[in-house]
Amino acid sequence: MSIIYAVILGLIQGLSEFLPISSTAHLTIAGRFLHLIDPANPEAWTEFIAIIQLGTVAAVILYFRRELWRMARAIILDLGRFGLRNGFKEYSRDSILALYIIIGTLPIAAVGLTLRHVIEGALTKNLLIIVGSLILLAALLWVAEKVARHERLLEGITWKDALIIGCAQVCALIPGASRSGTTITAALFLGITREAAARFSFLLSIPAVVASGFLEAYEVYKDTAVHPGAFHPGIANLVTATVVAGIAGYATIAWLLRYLMKNTTMLFVWYRFLLGLGITILLFFGLVQP
Repeated sequence: MSIIYAVILGLIQGLSEFLPISSTAHLTIAGRFLHLIDPANPEAWTEFIAIIQLGTVAAVILYFRRELWRMARAIILDLGRFGLRNGFKEYSRDSILALYIIIGTLPIAAVGLTLRHVIEGALTKNLLIIVGSLILLAALLWVAEKVARHERLLEGITWKDALIIGCAQVCALIPGASRSGTTITAALFLGITREAAARFSFLLSIPAVVASGFLEAYEVYKDTAVHPGAFHPGIANLVTATVVAGIAGYATIAWLLRYLMKNTTMLFVWYRFLLGLGITILLFFGLVQP
């Protein structure tokens, strides 16, 4: 991999991670066209994606640093004052939000660890699966926009909402589905406003992405010994792609939250439909292989 490729992939990751268009799909498509995905070792590409996602999760942490600090401080204070009695009824709203993020993370942690080898394998790099996910989620997001009430704010989210959105996040393990796309869609169906849906989606992404990123970094270390000839971008390219992803990701978060204050998600619905159609045409004429 050249440094130019690293910058391009970092930009793709940063720009597409927080938009409901699937960063994994875009990176996999780019990797296929740039001939960076080794069919004999597709796990290496999954490891690369997971590592550069640490750049975008750093962007989330930096952007929401005040909210995260309030939640961390509140839950420590509330645990010290009230312990675990009374079902958290006396906890502050910041503490409750932190607990909801934990609750919402449990489904993807369980499924991700259970199906890890399937997720890392060649099946999830298949363009037919990516096309199906792009179009199906676009249809669901379109329906959500049509039926959603857009009434509930972040403060009105319940633990049941967090669990449902967390279960939707599991679908993001399928390439093309999109982590932000699945969680925002679920939140819209629950009547949550677009901006609040995006904020909760971004906060919910932090634990899962941090865990998967560090786990895959360890896998890269192990994989180097097992597959010395397979795709490995090199430390310099990994760092470059991760830093670029973080910078682009921060800008994307700020833009999307402003955009959703006044606009619907239909722009992303049509983009997903068009991208899925474009890949389908390329597949039909044999210009790319599944």
